[in-house]
Amino acid sequence: MVLEQLSIINYKNIAEATLAFSSKINCFIGNNGAGKTNVLDAIYFLSFCHSATTTQDSLVMRHDQDFFVLEGEYSPLIPQSSPLKIFCGMKRGTKKHFKRDKKEYKRLSEHIGLIPVVMVSPSDILLIEGSSEERRRLMDQAIAQLDRSYIDALNRYNKALLQRNVLLRDEEHEPDPALMELLEEEMAREGEKVFAGRSALVEQLTPLFQQLYATVSGGHEQVSLGYVSHCQRGPLLEVIQRDRMKDRAVGYSLHGVHRDDLEILLDGHPMRREGSQGQLKTFVIALKLAQYEYLSRKVEGDMPLLLLDDIFDKLDATRVEQIIRLVASQQFGQIFITDTNRDHIDQILSHGDFDYKLFNVSDGEICLSAKNSQ
Repeated sequence: MVLEQLSIINYKNIAEATLAFSSKINCFIGNNGAGKTNVLDAIYFLSFCHSATTTQDSLVMRHDQDFFVLEGEYSPLIPQSSPLKIFCGMKRGTKKHFKRDKKEYKRLSEHIGLIPVVMVSPSDILLIEGSSEERRRLMDQAIAQLDRSYIDALNRYNKALLQRNVLLRDEEHEPDPALMELLEEEMAREGEKVFAGRSALVEQLTPLFQQLYATVSGGHEQVSLGYVSHCQRGPLLEVIQRDRMKDRAVGYSLHGVHRDDLEILLDGHPMRREGSQGQLKTFVIALKLAQYEYLSRKVEGDMPLLLLDDIFDKLDATRVEQIIRLVASQQFGQIFITDTNRDHIDQILSHGDFDYKLFNVSDGEICLSAKNSQ
């Protein structure tokens, strides 16, 4: 998929912008806080129906404004496919409207996966330093862009989990055994679908990730991924029911796929404890680029959009050079890059004879640079 044009009104610090993009590389140069990341976040929003930084839509609305609008015009890479026009608009105090070719979605989940996107940003360090929820979100996001039934299974699981936890926290009444069993059966049935999806993802993602990490790091360290789930202890229904009394005592469900984790190792030890800042950043970049390659292989004839937000900070020159060689290759489709350092961008552009556009960003104003490919 290629994003041909993006229109923005009142999104974060951007009052208004209409941007026509290159089909290969688009670079946004500006100081911190200028609004570079907000352009990438708007692109992300049009794929996932929410911001990369918050699920509270009112927070993306420009201060002192009562609405925001995003519109994207896309052309497909798959032959015989039709162009797309995606619209999202919202007035303060009301729900957002999401439309595909002027037709509003009944359920936003129907849109997920239509325009695959992978975003790499400084906040990805939470994949290592944050809670297991961050790592589950990575797995879920990758699978959801390929398999709508996975989203449905995950939503049904979470709904049953929420209802079970309400029963467990009720201090005045003992949970109804029949209702409790129905919820546990729903959790087990849908949870095992989630487990199967995550297991397959990690199995296929790991070799791609290890290869990319070796390329960026020069092969100096060995990294690995491991999936940890209560489903590995036996039938999930039995695992959930085994500690029902303990769950009742603490007031929430201790077992299930909502406790799954992605194990991240450097030379056989937890990356969180062993890695330097450069190694941590290399790890998350390689992991996200592996996610990109995984999606590319699954979506025949198409490529996801790649959003690279300020990825070169805290990396040595060798790792920067390797990443630049990677993203400038034919392995990737349309790319959007932000950086405060013009030198990094010039390095990328010097690695190939491809179409590109440069944009200067200042205080929410976005202008096409005079220095652009012809």
